[in-house]
Amino acid sequence: MEIKKLNAACGWLWIKQGTYLFKKSPALLAALSIIAIVGAIGVASIPAVGEPLSVFLFPVLLSGLLWGCQALEHDKELELAHLFLGFTRNTQKLVMLGALNLLGNYLILGVMKITGGGELLDLMMSSSPDIEPTAIIQAISGAGVAIVLGLILSILFLLATQFAPMLVTFDKLSPVGALKASLLGSWHNLVPLSVYGVMMMLFMFVATLPLMLGWIVLLPIMLTSIYAAYRGIFPRPDENAIEPATGDAKI
Repeated sequence: MEIKKLNAACGWLWIKQGTYLFKKSPALLAALSIIAIVGAIGVASIPAVGEPLSVFLFPVLLSGLLWGCQALEHDKELELAHLFLGFTRNTQKLVMLGALNLLGNYLILGVMKITGGGELLDLMMSSSPDIEPTAIIQAISGAGVAIVLGLILSILFLLATQFAPMLVTFDKLSPVGALKASLLGSWHNLVPLSVYGVMMMLFMFVATLPLMLGWIVLLPIMLTSIYAAYRGIFPRPDENAIEPATGDAKI
């Protein structure tokens, strides 16, 4: 598999390309994104099993939205049925990817716990509203190593997981192979991904201001732009890599 190392300008280009795809079917893509989020929240609210089940199914739901992005890329009509394609294509691998995501999160928490962050994690997971600020400060001061390790591991895990659903969906890689390829591709493109991340954080702030209504537009653009990033970093043999361009940014 070819992995492209792209320049910083591509971080902004991916957002332009994502916006271009979004404009092809804004209402339906926004609706599908909201349905997927509401569905994930609904599954997570099931007592006892809801939270891990939602993590298992997240790549499956995301895969359906990704098939919708591919349809828009090729000027095909976006349909409600795209949302459910993850339940019929590569489903077992996608569920396994979700399981590895859950395992990775547990491992990070475990590392933080055994390196002195147990008290801080207990406070963070506590549902009690009467936690003293001094207790939080003491827990943070005693968890310096755990916080640093947790941050480093979380960043690496994010790099490994952000393109893994695409690599399973379209390249049919195994879950472990997809995580490795995503980590490698992300590592080679830290600069454009950093530009992308900073721009997205600014857009998140703006989207939150008007009663969070901006998220109706931002959510699908986040989806289409990360799809554009995947297409640029992992080009197919018969297609050109994404290059910075002016005007409408087509994939």
